[in-house]
Amino acid sequence: MYLNAIEKGRAPSQEETYLNEIPAIRQLSTLTFSKPVTFFIGENGSGKSTLLEAIAAAFGFNPEGGSRNFRFSTADTHSGLYRLFSLHKGPYRPRDGFFLRAESFYNTATEVDRLSRLLPDDSPDPKYFELYGGKSLHKQSHGESFLSLVLHRFFGHGIYLLDEPEAALSPSRQLTLLTQIHCLVKEDSQFLIATHSPILMAYPESELLLLDEKGIHSVSYRETEHYQITKSFLDNPGRMLRILLEEEKE
Repeated sequence: MYLNAIEKGRAPSQEETYLNEIPAIRQLSTLTFSKPVTFFIGENGSGKSTLLEAIAAAFGFNPEGGSRNFRFSTADTHSGLYRLFSLHKGPYRPRDGFFLRAESFYNTATEVDRLSRLLPDDSPDPKYFELYGGKSLHKQSHGESFLSLVLHRFFGHGIYLLDEPEAALSPSRQLTLLTQIHCLVKEDSQFLIATHSPILMAYPESELLLLDEKGIHSVSYRETEHYQITKSFLDNPGRMLRILLEEEKE
């Protein structure tokens, strides 16, 4: 484990209002990580991405995504939460790391292109793209580029923070991602993942941390609303649709 826990200090007065609007963040004091894969789950607006972004920034990653060597910035929109975090790290330093976030992945791909052109003649270095599937991420579909990054750029023995990685992936590609996560875990990697995907959440060597009005607490897979709603729908989609559409009529 490269990151064992985070501890949140007191927010300065100018930031307290914003942070207090998110119950899970407001109530956060110390959060420990006991599994190689930790999922942050919860409703939209529950603070999953805010928390993951702050951990990434506190760990030294670019808030818009990338490795710790990426320093691009297109919009300074991240919160100051990272400044409140003290990180309790393990005895070993990760050899690799990456912060992948769906909403700014385009900007990350653009930075990869820029870095590939740091040759004297400003031409792209084809060897650089070997880390990303052999060609520019912009020349791959959204889903392909996500998987190329994980399959070719994630080397293992690292810490990886993924913000809604399922956004661009079909169910079958989510299973591919799940398999690769498992391979990387066996190579001494740690993952922190914010997600809505019940497929990814099923990973056995993981802890599910639910962010809600009560704070942040551990839940079992079958306790999650994601699992329960998905299962109910797939078990009887006709019944679920009738209920939903009748409610809409009312």
